[in-house]
Amino acid sequence: MMAGRDEYVAGGPARHIPVLARQAFEALAPRAGGLYIDGTFGAGGHTRAILDVAGTRVIAIDRDRNAIAAGSALAEAAAGRLTLIEDRFSNLDHVAHSLGHEAVDGILLDIGVSSMQLDEPERGFSFRNDGPLDMRMAHEGICAADLVNAASERDLASIIATLGEERFARNVARAIVKTRVEGPITTTRQLAEIVASVVRAHPGELHPATRTFQALRMFVNDELGELTQALVAAERMLKAGGRLVVISFHSLEDRIVKTFLAERGRVRAGSRHQPEAAQAAPSFAILTRKPVGADEEEVRRNPRSRSAKLRAAERTAAAPHATDPAHLLPRLPKLADVMRQR
Repeated sequence: MMAGRDEYVAGGPARHIPVLARQAFEALAPRAGGLYIDGTFGAGGHTRAILDVAGTRVIAIDRDRNAIAAGSALAEAAAGRLTLIEDRFSNLDHVAHSLGHEAVDGILLDIGVSSMQLDEPERGFSFRNDGPLDMRMAHEGICAADLVNAASERDLASIIATLGEERFARNVARAIVKTRVEGPITTTRQLAEIVASVVRAHPGELHPATRTFQALRMFVNDELGELTQALVAAERMLKAGGRLVVISFHSLEDRIVKTFLAERGRVRAGSRHQPEAAQAAPSFAILTRKPVGADEEEVRRNPRSRSAKLRAAERTAAAPHATDPAHLLPRLPKLADVMRQR
């Protein structure tokens, strides 16, 4: 069951507090003069900590142009040590190459929706304030309203059950399809009320619509696909000894990171059916055998940190693995197929 950050994604407190900031800094261990990628810049909290180390340089990536624009003052203060790029973090290796860098000393990924996005009703991430049903991290492509008004009941149920871990996904999907017959669903309040009509909540529990909002957001932004590709890009981009640090807030995200690092970090037993030379050497040495979480004090100060899990690994000198990590992704409808149903 999800908790922590995603408890508050749809309707709760949205003031930005960097999660696991100290733990992430210690795991990344930035060194003087090093080059680092912050693949999820957000409000720049992690980037600021890296820049506090003498001579460090940071390539900060975010697909939300508002986040990049808000970072201009920090970039100016960094006097050439911070480069802000509007792009997807799955493209982090291409971004670095375009800037003339063949390898970096560390990569940090803080996965999920940012507090700034939650604070803007017009972005449609939260039902705290009514707004258009958008949920796009970038300002392009299919939005959540397109999805809920086009997808079949079966596909909606699959998306909400898998990404939202919603027990009543079929009931929610059925209610959405029934409602949209009378007119399109276009606002966050509309959707929240539809979900609340079929999912009951007891005092002290999540708002009934929280899991559905999370699922739609993750699907619209292909968040798990982005994460998987970013991990592969990081493997290609890190120097030997360079560190990868990932903070996740959803059980599926953490499972992907855990499995990816485990597969890249273990020595496989030889096989009589496969030559010894064909066995890929470990490309990562795992630094966190168990995920690092927030302590009681941080959870008290920032309830969103409750479900945060940090995993870290150090790049070895071995070549990147050639295997495609697509098997790490859950089975979901294809966005293109869903939208063709309109």
